[in-house]
Amino acid sequence: MATVLAPSMVERWARAPFYFSSAAHLLRIGRERATNLSELLEALRTCPNDSIFQHTFQTLQEHHFIREGFSNDFAHWAFAACNEVGLAERLAAIDVREFTSIPDLRGRLVAIVEEYLKRNPRARERAALEEFYFCASDTVVIPTPFVARNLREFIDSLRKVSIHSIHYHFIEARLRLKLNSNDFSLWLEEEMDLGSVGQRLNRIDIYTLTLHDIRELILRILERAAQSAGRSAH
Repeated sequence: MATVLAPSMVERWARAPFYFSSAAHLLRIGRERATNLSELLEALRTCPNDSIFQHTFQTLQEHHFIREGFSNDFAHWAFAACNEVGLAERLAAIDVREFTSIPDLRGRLVAIVEEYLKRNPRARERAALEEFYFCASDTVVIPTPFVARNLREFIDSLRKVSIHSIHYHFIEARLRLKLNSNDFSLWLEEEMDLGSVGQRLNRIDIYTLTLHDIRELILRILERAAQSAGRSAH
């Protein structure tokens, strides 16, 4: 049953509306590839920023459909193609939410592989079962009919948009915003004066939840905030 929200908050007009979009991605294969861990390390140092984003943030959309396995492509390849379980676990342990720039994330990836190869030099040139191709994607933004002018419309739209829209605004937006926020949190802070609510959204664990779960958690956070404001008003 839908939660009854405080009218004072949910109907207050935003300074600017939130336009929900979705996105399609045209995958392209880059010049870098790796047949062993030594080549992976070199490619990690030189590949474009959007390749790093593709194989960490972007592929979360694919990993959200499975509840087991590794959270980024580098970790998955280290495990499945190289049989280097220790390296795969270290790469999978990276929490991308800690980073505010792709170069910093790249640096962590490089450091992990470097350290592992120093401790396991025989793994450096061992041939992988299959090559790793560095990819990136070009995003085609697709407008949706959903627009929110207040919190009530925002919550209603969140219930109706596709999970591809959730991914575009909540995960993919981090590259546009230098990784430190998402479109939902930014709108709540700048247009609705709900910065604390936006911060709560930013703390959502994007690894252990599916996109469907993320949608439901965002809705619960927004509804609880509105309920709390309603009690304070009375």
